[in-house]
Parts: sequence; structure tokens; C-alpha cells
Amino acid sequence: AATRAGGLYSETEFDLTRLQPLRGQMVELGRSCIHADHRSSGAIMVLWGALAEFMLRNGLDTMIGCASVNMRDGGHYAASVWKQLERSHLAAPQWQVQPRLALPVADLRQDIQVEPPPLIKGYLRCGARILGAPAWDPDFNTADLPMMMQIADLPDRYKRHFMA
Repeated sequence: AATRAGGLYSETEFDLTRLQPLRGQMVELGRSCIHADHRSSGAIMVLWGALAEFMLRNGLDTMIGCASVNMRDGGHYAASVWKQLERSHLAAPQWQVQPRLALPVADLRQDIQVEPPPLIKGYLRCGARILGAPAWDPDFNTADLPMMMQIADLPDRYKRHFMA
């Protein structure tokens, strides 16, 4: 389906060559928009539950996507989030990807003690890994982190919740 649509969105921001062995069992999760009156952890859980059902029904075991970090402060928060997560949640080298338009992390503060955005924290709790350094998305003024979650890495409590 991605081929019919012109490719994966993530490929516009990252070189995904290293993920080629996973392509047959991979799905991409893109940007979602939920009306402000309904934004809650419950809404995200419903979306993730539907994604898990879709993956199981179609024999897919890997989800990738870009997780955005706002750059209202010029990118210092995003660079600091990346540096913190690089130490604790970086994927194995064979799955790491390169940004096409890299966030200039070396030119930004990287030492600010920050909390990752809630959505990224949720992905990480589900066993997701960061695939590499952030790309800069000038259209949305965000730093996008490439992320991958494999069903095999999903903690048991989330398997029971999403796949029951």
C-alpha cells in the first residue's frame, strides 16, 4: 500500500535502507489529529488498540514512524531530548537510520534536563526504540525522531491490553 501511495512518509525524512529486511512485515504510523475536546490518554489507547488489531490481522510485526518534538525554543529542547534518549533507547546499529535534513544538534544545547513529550514517553513504555538522530521538519517546525516498535518488544501488560 505504501508503494501505491508513493512511499513512506518517513522516507522523506530518513534514509530507511537499513530497514529493508523488515519491509514485508512493517507498517508506518503517521501524524494523527484528534479534536482538542477529545485529546486524552484514552483516545490514544483506542488508536493504538486499532493499530495492534490491524497489525495482527495483516501479519505485521513492526511499526515505524516519526515522533515530533516542538522547536519553539529554536531546537534546544529537541536536541536535549535526543541526547537523553540516545543513551537509553537507541536501537541496535543494524536498524539505525540517517536523517535527510539533520537537526543541527552540535549547534544546540544538549544538556537541558527535560521530559520527552508524552507521546514519545508512551511509545518508549511500549518498548519502542529511537532509530537515530532527529531530522528537522521545516514545514511543521519540529524535530522528528525516527522510532520503531516491534510486537516482540511489547511488554506483556501492553500485549494483554492491546492484543486481547
